Amino acid sequence: MPTLPLLPQPRTVTWGDQTVTLPETLWVVVLGSHDLLLPTLQRFQSAAARAGITVHLTASPVGLSGELHVTVDTQDPGITHLQGYRLTVSPDGITIGARAPAGAAYGLATLKQLLSGGRRVPAVAIADWPDFRRRGVMLDISRGKVPTMESLYRFVDLLADLKINEFQLYTEHTFAYREHREVWQAYSPMTGEEIMLLDRYCRERFIDLVPNQNSFGHMTPWLIHSRYKHMAEAPDGFELPWGGRRNEPFSLSPAEPSVISFLAGLYDELLPHFTSQYFNVGCDETWDVGQGRSARAVAERGEHEVYLEQLLKIHRLVAERRRTMQFWGDIIIKYPEAVARLPKDVIALEWGYEADHPFDEHCAVYAHAGVPFYVCPGTSTWMSLVGRTENALQNMRSAAESGLKHGAQGFLNTIWGDLGHQDYEPVAYLPVAFGAAVSWALEANREADVRPFLDRLVFEDGAGQIGSVLYDLGNTYLAAGPRIHNGTALGRLFHSARTWREWKLLPEIDFAAQAEAVRRAAAGLDLADLRCARGPLVMRELRNAVRLLLFLCDLGQTLQGVLRGSLPSAEQREALGRELEAIACEHRDLWLQRNRPGGLEEMSMPPFRAWREELKNLG
Repeated sequence: MPTLPLLPQPRTVTWGDQTVTLPETLWVVVLGSHDLLLPTLQRFQSAAARAGITVHLTASPVGLSGELHVTVDTQDPGITHLQGYRLTVSPDGITIGARAPAGAAYGLATLKQLLSGGRRVPAVAIADWPDFRRRGVMLDISRGKVPTMESLYRFVDLLADLKINEFQLYTEHTFAYREHREVWQAYSPMTGEEIMLLDRYCRERFIDLVPNQNSFGHMTPWLIHSRYKHMAEAPDGFELPWGGRRNEPFSLSPAEPSVISFLAGLYDELLPHFTSQYFNVGCDETWDVGQGRSARAVAERGEHEVYLEQLLKIHRLVAERRRTMQFWGDIIIKYPEAVARLPKDVIALEWGYEADHPFDEHCAVYAHAGVPFYVCPGTSTWMSLVGRTENALQNMRSAAESGLKHGAQGFLNTIWGDLGHQDYEPVAYLPVAFGAAVSWALEANREADVRPFLDRLVFEDGAGQIGSVLYDLGNTYLAAGPRIHNGTALGRLFHSARTWREWKLLPEIDFAAQAEAVRRAAAGLDLADLRCARGPLVMRELRNAVRLLLFLCDLGQTLQGVLRGSLPSAEQREALGRELEAIACEHRDLWLQRNRPGGLEEMSMPPFRAWREELKNLG
């Protein structure tokens, strides 16, 4: 079988014993809905040009008899799955059959990958269709990092190549609501016009752009302003369930009647910009409910009753606007009796980001109650700087297995940006690609190697190095010793300038071993030959990420010395400070290459500034 970076790996592949040399000028005949498929066909033209082929499009086969060409049938009655396709490459020509234009687009995506090696392609017969009807990716744009439109378009193109068909932008305060400027004015938000443009761009690639607005917890960016503070459950802060205290308001109070009319106003402005029938209202991690204005109601009726009552009020708002409500299921899953009382037209989003998350147990609850649900793993890139490869891949396998076993309607891979989103965009590509693969066809992709796909089709690395660099950097956290929930030791250290002395695990971290693992993993950067459009930027991003990791390893060893009573010299502190400043300056510039300026100083740079001050105190 040829070694080709097909991802997702198709469900069934039969390789022939021949290769087919495509002509330098190749006709593509589109039978059926060519209007809907045209943007995909134009992207295929660009990909073919990189293989040395000029593609001409036509809706008629007249005059092409005897000439090797591609036939794309968007209404093939022999294809039974709505998103399925059949691709055949033979010396007689290339055919793609699909029941609908989306399936034809997926067939063209596979053909593009076959062309990545040039004009000579293997003879092959592929029959393919997805496991999950909805295969999505959610990108956090509320932890400071709001991508430019160019960055969003590029990312959507990558999702289309991976056969993803749902995209969400996680939003707390980064939509430009006209009557709420004080909430978003420092954060370069998405505007209504930009959403409309992105919505159309996604639809042209058979991706549903689903609106997303958190509506219960995670509302701090609103509630810190005096105008909204009256709606807070706990205006002056609350106790965290794992210990410690947060001194800012967090959740909208279910005891405040004006909350529902407030949300109705947000929905009325936000939703018309989207053509999707779905709407993710969030409602996760409402940790403070019962600690403030709803304390009496929770004491009398229980957390589950108060939470469910508020959720049903939000559901009515969504139903009145003729959307299907999605919501995060982490609160309701604690109360199976409440799950059974959910409306059957909601979609619960069962999320968990560790390799051992109990997807199977939780999915069984939703299935037993007859409540539609998605499984929602994550890329494990946040609070890590370079990812957690092993954890992410197992997290996604587990989600796909349990989702298929219990009848999940979808698979939503999440990219969070906790505490400032300091990881660079390319770090997410490997787990995004693997998530796309296992959500398309789990058994064909359970052990899929994403690295060749990244090398050839994403980064165009002539040396074939960058995929392994990303994979291995994402596993360097294993060398540190103790595991950190929802992050890595270096990710935790980066955000602990004020609290590092209280971190009980700090003396146990093997920073020397991690530094050696980082150096080994990064060695391939010196050999890489990236020829993609943003290749030089990717190299700068990864080199700065490596530099930050190594700085944190040095810093960690220094702090361990302080705990043992050995203070660093002035020269050591100055050297650490200079290195930190250089990394911070590069980070600031790199951020602005892909993202809007709002949020950079407010959320991404504070850890750099905090360590700059703390280093001065170490003497």
